Amino acid sequence: MKLSEIDATLREIRVSPVKTLGQNFLHDRNLARWIVEKADLVPDDYVVEIGPGLGALTEFILESGARILAIEKDQRLAEFLRKRFETSRLEIIHGDALEFDLRGLFAEPRVKLLGNLPYYIASQLLLKFTKYPSPISLWLLMLQKEMARRISAAPGTSDYGALSLIVQLQYRVEFLRTVPATVFLPAPDVDSAFVQIAPRRPDELPPHDPETFFQIVRQGFSQRRKQLRNLLRTEIPRWDEAAATLGFDPRARGEELGLGQWIALSNIAGSPAEKATLGNGSELFQVVDENDEVTGAAPCSEVHGNNLRHRAVHVFIFSRQGELFLQKRSRWKDRHPLLWDSSAAGHVDAGEDYDETAVRELQEELGVVARLTRVVKLPCTEQTGWEFIWLYRGEHDGPFQLSPSEIEHGEFFPVEIVDRWTKARPHEFAPGFLECWTAYQGAAVYKPPKSQTEEGGLESAPP
Repeated sequence: MKLSEIDATLREIRVSPVKTLGQNFLHDRNLARWIVEKADLVPDDYVVEIGPGLGALTEFILESGARILAIEKDQRLAEFLRKRFETSRLEIIHGDALEFDLRGLFAEPRVKLLGNLPYYIASQLLLKFTKYPSPISLWLLMLQKEMARRISAAPGTSDYGALSLIVQLQYRVEFLRTVPATVFLPAPDVDSAFVQIAPRRPDELPPHDPETFFQIVRQGFSQRRKQLRNLLRTEIPRWDEAAATLGFDPRARGEELGLGQWIALSNIAGSPAEKATLGNGSELFQVVDENDEVTGAAPCSEVHGNNLRHRAVHVFIFSRQGELFLQKRSRWKDRHPLLWDSSAAGHVDAGEDYDETAVRELQEELGVVARLTRVVKLPCTEQTGWEFIWLYRGEHDGPFQLSPSEIEHGEFFPVEIVDRWTKARPHEFAPGFLECWTAYQGAAVYKPPKSQTEEGGLESAPP
């Protein structure tokens, strides 16, 4: 829309722009077209647009053939957009973007986010929609210029700080261009800037514990003028040795260290070597034949290296609302790191049976005890990693104490989202989970031998 058209339309729908609520309407069509071109949209893309306003970006997004989910807080603007763009490829939600449930986006093959974030809640929206792990593959955001400089800042600059590192740990941020206030109606009091955010590759940075990293960074920037040796003396007592190893001045302040050095400091504080030695291949697993009869035991490395048949369990934990808890496997895992998996899972060790392993794995990985019931047994195949798998079901609402050596992140998801997600993005899941999920959906009620219940084993229950 041209400037005169925007002014007339706002009067017609009785909207008086409020700058404090971020109601600044873009009237530069060339800029709007440039923004959408930067997104490199194709018809298979699913675009989330925050604060579409009068549809300056929406118009060009629709021309690309992509589908759009537009979140608009002002009901009058939402109704206007529904009338202006009558197409099935546009869904408009009248609501607050801060209350939007991102979990449904995992069910879309590829998601991109575009938006002109209102200044007064821009930091909250940014942290919400970049919260790791995210289903979004690309962010193109108009922000207040000051914030854009902070999240994209490099070491040694005045804008570089804790927010820079917290965002850049998971994402690459590029400052694209400054946007003058004059392209908006009404014109804001400050200039804006356009940034592009993209996820880092899983192997782009050294292994690290994100929680320890965030803790160290926040502490290191808690008093910006102080030297790090004084701020981190508790977490890293051998400071001079750490500085020499990582190649920085022991008198350095927070803004002088790059992302890699901050990761290294967090690893020193978090003792990652202990995590790296977990699951090092020395555990003894039961080895079985084609009929799941035990023939012996062998170290983990030998079992996996030689594709020997062995045993494993998977546990699905549901909330009382019927949502399934999924874990994102730790980056320290030797197999399928950072892929989504069952609530808990593990191998049957020598001397254990399936039921004992299920109880143990639930306690070790989630830190809880729950009544578990057998659902279905999966045959040993290449898809299961040459494992015979017993799948169990239980109910627990948490909270859970996630084992950092096993789990990067965990979250409950609606079952219908999990089903669509596994079809849209199967590469994001561990193969064993995909096999268990398929088996779970088609499982019949398991009927255990009478002796199992009499001996206090797991009771049967429908899946």
